[in-house]
Amino acid sequence: MKFRLLLLGLGLFAAVQTRAENTTRVLLTTDSGEIELVLYPDQAPLTVANFLRYVDRGFYNDGVFHRTVTPDNQPQNKIRIEVIQGGITPAKERDVGPPIALERTNETGLKHRDGTISMARLEPDSAASDFFICINAQPELDFGGQRNPDGQGFAAFGQVVRGMEVVRAIQRAPAEGQTLTPPVKITHARQLDVGRSR
Repeated sequence: MKFRLLLLGLGLFAAVQTRAENTTRVLLTTDSGEIELVLYPDQAPLTVANFLRYVDRGFYNDGVFHRTVTPDNQPQNKIRIEVIQGGITPAKERDVGPPIALERTNETGLKHRDGTISMARLEPDSAASDFFICINAQPELDFGGQRNPDGQGFAAFGQVVRGMEVVRAIQRAPAEGQTLTPPVKITHARQLDVGRSR
């Protein structure tokens, strides 16, 4: 019995280690500083692959953070959130790929916490290239939350591991309503661990 429990424990440890190691890091360099992300391809494979496709093809180079959502600039919303939203360079907007299926948080196990990166969308299965980063925990963006009336939530797929002070600075930047004026430029986006074994 003890041997069986030991094997079970070792198996769980190996599974946790594998899950922890199978991540991808991305660095966003902005006019306000650097934001380093860790992405979770095991939990949200479609969403991570979609985001990395835009990163690897240079779509976020010369992109922008264009939207800030604060407690004070969403008077029409009963459910209030705090995020900044970014997107690709306007020069490549017509080359955006097809929208992807929504990977719901009740399926991935990922939640919208402080620093979570997630895909922006209107309808389910409509996310393409725009993404947002949470400031503070935002459970109303999870499956069952009511920020979007359909209750399906948004596709969380990674986490800020360095640069939350940059995220918060972007959220506080000058804006007209929710539109950053001027937008904060994403000068470069790149994977940090290309070629490394995971």
